[in-house]
Amino acid sequence: MTDLSRRGLIGLGSALALAPALARAAGEPEQPEVLPLWPGKVPGDIGTVIKTRIKENSSDPVHPDRWTYGTSRPDLLVSRPARPNGVGVLVIPGGSYEFHALDNEGLEQARWLNALGVTAFILNYRLPAEGWGNRADVPLQDAQRAMRVIRRDAARFGVDPQRIAVLGFSAGGHLGGSLATRHAEPVYAPVDSADTLSTRPAFAGLIYPVVTLVGAAVHGWSRDNLLGADAPAEARERRSVDRRVDADTPPLFLVHAADDGAVPVANSISLHQAMLDHKRPVEMHLFEEGGHGFGVRLPQAMPASIWPRLFARFAARKGVFPAAAA
Repeated sequence: MTDLSRRGLIGLGSALALAPALARAAGEPEQPEVLPLWPGKVPGDIGTVIKTRIKENSSDPVHPDRWTYGTSRPDLLVSRPARPNGVGVLVIPGGSYEFHALDNEGLEQARWLNALGVTAFILNYRLPAEGWGNRADVPLQDAQRAMRVIRRDAARFGVDPQRIAVLGFSAGGHLGGSLATRHAEPVYAPVDSADTLSTRPAFAGLIYPVVTLVGAAVHGWSRDNLLGADAPAEARERRSVDRRVDADTPPLFLVHAADDGAVPVANSISLHQAMLDHKRPVEMHLFEEGGHGFGVRLPQAMPASIWPRLFARFAARKGVFPAAAA
């Protein structure tokens, strides 16, 4: 495990800046721009010293598979396409709220989005069990702030503020779903003028998402990292995404594999039903095979590998992606 700590003063973007060889190993043509989220003290800071670490799960230097731990200064990695088309996507990697799957559910997603002309903003959000006050809302604070920062700087990045979507994976799907269903809920005190802007995404793509924090389909690891092992039933209900759907929930795009051995497919099914119950736009694709955490790494022969094309077509039908990108 690579230790990049400096007494908790660096975020994921800064960690990559300190380790350019790792960034190049990911196949990126240049360092992504790092965009800090908070101008001063981060909400919930109780003085915990947080160590930033990178765990490499791959022995192939051309195809790294890094998990990152320790986020004290959340930020965005901005990956720009050669020819931007005005669309922005907030990419939220998963990792059970314990780590971030940087390559599989971050940089690799930015690569195919960039190929479509989409500007990708990879969210390095705080991990709630690492020592924060009000831990259960810490990730959503960062996600809401990220949407506002992207909208504030939209002109600089060539992005239409009305065409910003979110794409989340696993626990990052829970965070993306929470953003979609709780975008109007104040979870932190405003810090500057950006906090007058909306946090509502144009739509949300949730890939093998954690949805419920109660019942038989719960992914206990994500639930306990977010809320703590002894969280009351009310807290678990309140932060179950399917319980928070309402008339203002943006369109959702759901992907899951029936053989997912980590996050049961019932999570996506329950969220799909909640969207139907509230007459909200939703599209769901359930595949027989794929398991969990497949990102964009499935062989082309597997049907689930087509999900990025389905995502782009859904986005085009909703008027977020241009038709040419689908």
